[in-house]
Amino acid sequence: MNHHPDPVVTTAQGAVRGLRQDDGTAAFLNIPYAAPPLGAGRFAPPQPHEPWDGIRDATAPGPNAPQSERKLGSVDMSPYFGAGWSRGADYLTVNVWTPAGTSGDLPVMVFVHGGGFVAGSTRSALYDGSAFAYDGVVLVTLNYRLGITGFLDIPGAPANRGLLDVVAALRWVRENIAAFGGDPANVTLFGQSAGATIVGGVLATPDAAGLFRRAIVQSGSGLGAFTTEQAARVTEAAAAALGIEPHADAFADVSDERLVEAASRLAGIDLQTATHHDPLIGLSPFSLLGGERTQPAEAVAAGLSADVDLLVGTNTEEGNLYLVPVDKYDTSTAEDVDDTAARSHPDPARLVETYRKARPEASCGELRSAIMGDALFGAGSRALAGAHAAHPISATYAYEFAWRSTALDGQLGATHAVELPFVFDLAQLPQLRGEGALLGPDKPPAELAARMHGTWVRFAATGSPGWDPYDTEHRATMRIDAEWTQVDDPRSQERQAWT
Repeated sequence: MNHHPDPVVTTAQGAVRGLRQDDGTAAFLNIPYAAPPLGAGRFAPPQPHEPWDGIRDATAPGPNAPQSERKLGSVDMSPYFGAGWSRGADYLTVNVWTPAGTSGDLPVMVFVHGGGFVAGSTRSALYDGSAFAYDGVVLVTLNYRLGITGFLDIPGAPANRGLLDVVAALRWVRENIAAFGGDPANVTLFGQSAGATIVGGVLATPDAAGLFRRAIVQSGSGLGAFTTEQAARVTEAAAAALGIEPHADAFADVSDERLVEAASRLAGIDLQTATHHDPLIGLSPFSLLGGERTQPAEAVAAGLSADVDLLVGTNTEEGNLYLVPVDKYDTSTAEDVDDTAARSHPDPARLVETYRKARPEASCGELRSAIMGDALFGAGSRALAGAHAAHPISATYAYEFAWRSTALDGQLGATHAVELPFVFDLAQLPQLRGEGALLGPDKPPAELAARMHGTWVRFAATGSPGWDPYDTEHRATMRIDAEWTQVDDPRSQERQAWT
């Protein structure tokens, strides 16, 4: 019997009724932070949501951004991507988890999901914030516009609309989170993969200054933005696929279904220009558009977000996710290694030579994965950490997540996304266990989840994860595995090859 009535909280737009959970926490799902993006509004900045009368039900998950279902070969990524598109216009929403019956001043954490800028949502099993609430944090997850509506650079529309949504959600948090027990002056913005690259973009957004105090970038990149020329190639291809003019007015007349379908046909556009490599090495035709200073790391190097505490890290074998489940790891040849290097770096021969020297025993699959992982995440994460550490007004911290999943005959390893269940303290979820599941058939170490999750909570509460700050001389990095070891400048040879 549930003797406690479900909690009601009044926000600036109206009252919401959440769900009291068995562990004493409360969850509020599907609360709008911006108006539904309809018609031409899909290509405009986010607008305030209309107020509502009475009490809005916030006990069930709501719709999410238009997207196509995503599969990654033989690994089950459904806990990560969710079940695809849950239709409904009012999807610019947040979910909030909070310790029940609290009054103000708790640290707030706001999470931005990954999914290659085209997929993902707050409905995914991995983003349940109950453990954060149980440990005294008000945890917020959010949906943002994806694909063509979120990130295609269209004449007549503002750039980076999905990022503008995240900033709007931060404004909603500033205005409303005290009513849920949170301290609006202690907000940590964190994200993973595309979500982490967006967090880097928010660090580089002057309009977002003052909306958050700390940030965590999990497997993102401070060098992941497209140039204007690269973005224009994708826009041209999208307009051609739809048979329309490349202008916001023409896109405004196209249905969400057709936009999603067109987005899925944009793979494989050559984004290499005379001056720039494709920062996503062909994996996604969508990313942030760089501003005047092309990359977020460059804006941070110039001093933006110097007052924000930053924790940034990657996983040891990021690239495995893009090779192992699609049977490209074992079959990788020296030619594949050279090809990956050529997509990634202006001096591919020197890059390959550096990796071979640093890893004399490595197979072609391992070298290819390492180069991919650094091209996508490693080099851009180190650039962001170094840029931030150059302004020691606030602290910079670095980590490397090295615990190896036993999935796919033990080959998936410390790959992209494998840290998320530990951060959210959800490593026990049944759908993460099994030969083709993210964490593999073996039981993951429970104490690793408790410690990793506790470290994120500690950083949000205090600004320190519990190890030495990263500075441009020592580059102190916590290597996280069953044992935790602080190392100086891991993989320094490979790092030098990128700078």
